[in-house]
Amino acid sequence: MFNPSQLLVALDREGEEPIYRQLIRTIRSQIESGELPPGTRLPASRDLARQLNISRISVVNAYAELRAEGYLSAHAGRGTFVSKEGNGTNPNPTSEKVVPVMNTVTENIAPDNSLREMMRMARKPGVISFSSGSPPVEFFPMQNLRDAINQVLDRDGASALNYEVPEGYAPLRSAVRDYVSALGIQCSPNNVLITGGTQQGLDLVIQALLSEGDILVTENPTYIGMLDIARTRRVQIHGVCTDEEGIRLDHLENFIIDHSPKLIYVMPTFQNPTGHVMPIHRRRQLLNLANEYNIPVLEDAIYHEFRFAGESLPPLKALDDTGIVIHASGYTKMLLPGIRIGYLITDGTYYQRLVRVKQAADISTPGLNQRVIHLMLESGLLGGQLERNNRELLRRRDAALVAAERHLPEGSTWNIPEGGLFLWIELPHNGPTAAELYITAIQQHVAYAIGNLFYTNNGGGNYKIRINYGIHKPADIEEGFRRLSKAWNEVVCEYQQMEKSPLL
Repeated sequence: MFNPSQLLVALDREGEEPIYRQLIRTIRSQIESGELPPGTRLPASRDLARQLNISRISVVNAYAELRAEGYLSAHAGRGTFVSKEGNGTNPNPTSEKVVPVMNTVTENIAPDNSLREMMRMARKPGVISFSSGSPPVEFFPMQNLRDAINQVLDRDGASALNYEVPEGYAPLRSAVRDYVSALGIQCSPNNVLITGGTQQGLDLVIQALLSEGDILVTENPTYIGMLDIARTRRVQIHGVCTDEEGIRLDHLENFIIDHSPKLIYVMPTFQNPTGHVMPIHRRRQLLNLANEYNIPVLEDAIYHEFRFAGESLPPLKALDDTGIVIHASGYTKMLLPGIRIGYLITDGTYYQRLVRVKQAADISTPGLNQRVIHLMLESGLLGGQLERNNRELLRRRDAALVAAERHLPEGSTWNIPEGGLFLWIELPHNGPTAAELYITAIQQHVAYAIGNLFYTNNGGGNYKIRINYGIHKPADIEEGFRRLSKAWNEVVCEYQQMEKSPLL
């Protein structure tokens, strides 16, 4: 029988580290030292929560992560036990964590599996989920897509289904050149590489420019997809803190001097998750810094055209006169996500290396998809589509701001975006963290993206959540925030009851 005195947990209730992470560290250490031998039965989550006077959610999260790491095993009707291995060996190779290449600057730790598992709960039926990064399905121009597919097949026949050259369908490359010229980017079709969505474009750049163990520097927080790419490619990723104008250039330069990173990755317009927009003076300063130290900049411009208020700013690539910027974007967010058409724009220095990696990855992006997007661009569909989408995004943003003001707990703060899809919300620090609140939120049938997931070390944003207001209509936005408020009040009430009850 488990003796509670075996599990000695000293919690720093005022520290930055979440309670559940402290529990993970303590239990893992006691298992590895032999203090908790294999086969030891741990207390039920509710019992341990009462013993430590903490939220049960913290214990649930800690146990889930330790099971994912292989330290614990759960048996229905019997309880949670230290696994027979007792050393963190995960018996399920399909869920094994990526082991990073470590050095003195790395923040490239394996993803927090417990948080990722929690995020999957958002798919439950009836949940109003604000957690995804996708546009709403009602934005997709389905009739236009049907017409374009039929026209391409009638016009090109079987050749539309053949391989294209790795660089991409030549008329589409020319159309992209014409499209980005309106944004101020001057290039030729020979600078355009068509990719399988913007995500593949980012991955191709990492593979082409960096080797295992090289250092990538980015904003902190940053796009979760880049974190996944870096960890998969075993690239060291370091996050530099941001303010409302984007990445802090003084901190960035200090890091460059000390560590010589090989690539800078930024999302200067409607950054994911914060929604920040880098002003023109900082864009120019970033390019000056990159040129001074000869470090290429990967610009993720996927949300650049999602503006419904404020002044439009040029992409970094439009300000680049040395070829230091690699521009990545696509038609996944603004038009048709499932068609997976993105593009990279770069000069000859990097272009051929990217083409070789692209050819090795998948030979070419599907020709039918490329031709369909080309036809839709040439028809002028995209301009009207963007205008309609942005009007509706403004309406939904306003609904989210009203709902946040009405329902979020006192002391919450959030940005007021001029475009993009996201509200970046910070909850009061006198209540549950975003991770602790999440399970109760799911029980109230609402979900959001947990802030920790966007930080390079999984250690920031404990009280931050990202809300995709664009994915739901105003009535659902209002209801989702109401459910979130109910979840918050339920957890706070649970805390208050624990404080009144004697420690066990």
